[in-house]
Amino acid sequence: MQFYSHDLYYATSGMDRRSPDRVNEEKIKTALMSNRARFVILSDSENLFELIEGQHHPISFSYCEIADYLDHHPWAFLGMYEETPLFVVDLSELENQVILDGFSQEVAFEDLRRAGPLQQRAQASQMAYARGLMFWHQRHQYCGACGAPTKMTHGGHVRKCTNSECGLEHFPRTDPAVIMLITHGDHCLLGHHSRLKDGMYSTLAGFVEPGETLEDAVRREVFEEAGIRVGKVSYAASQPWPFPTSLMIGFYGEAETTKISFEDDELEDAQWFSRDDLKNFGDQGKRLPSHDSIARSLIEHWIKAA
Repeated sequence: MQFYSHDLYYATSGMDRRSPDRVNEEKIKTALMSNRARFVILSDSENLFELIEGQHHPISFSYCEIADYLDHHPWAFLGMYEETPLFVVDLSELENQVILDGFSQEVAFEDLRRAGPLQQRAQASQMAYARGLMFWHQRHQYCGACGAPTKMTHGGHVRKCTNSECGLEHFPRTDPAVIMLITHGDHCLLGHHSRLKDGMYSTLAGFVEPGETLEDAVRREVFEEAGIRVGKVSYAASQPWPFPTSLMIGFYGEAETTKISFEDDELEDAQWFSRDDLKNFGDQGKRLPSHDSIARSLIEHWIKAA
């Protein structure tokens, strides 16, 4: 039951990342200072939005508007969107109010997941990309091999150790995670975690371990969390999830057993639900995952497949 990843939030940036250009400092500098360049702003992993009648709207700035920040704050080249060079600037070192007072528009910082689903998907994807990249920079200020400071290079897509005897290059990290809807006939398995909102039931998920295939990660996570044995596993779609650094790889799995048992403390509850149950979830005081998540898409595509 495969579906298209570009149907998902945060997965359709429309960007040409121009990765070969990143090694050309002169080309990046030319793009940075061009009249077409646009800059999105972050602070402490929150994106800057324009407020219009109380609603959050994506906003970007020209080089002239942002130039004073570029010498003292980290920035990165995201790529080309249509004919526009797009950059991100991280102003986390400044007080938010200082940043807000520096612009003529009414602007505010907000967590992307609260505001992102309201925006066009390309814009939400670009802002998610910017957030994930700068989160990595914030947490890789020092070399993991020798402990020396690192510096940003390659247009913000590499951090290089400043120790001449080391010189190790560090690349942005993405953590692969499997997320799966487990089915048995006309029923699917959903669980409630303490970190979810009250009444919310979602698909099971977990990180892939070293030396593990994606399929085996699906089977292991489901057994560890709910005691269910899974047989056939089939790929559905993937979704960038830079909250902070994950790639969610979605699957459907067929259960070989149905008795639920909690092998660890991951879940507070897990149940088998029929398609009819899910169509009337609200009547039971329950809710499905948010519309911007691949978990919701896995569930909705399964319901429609009947």
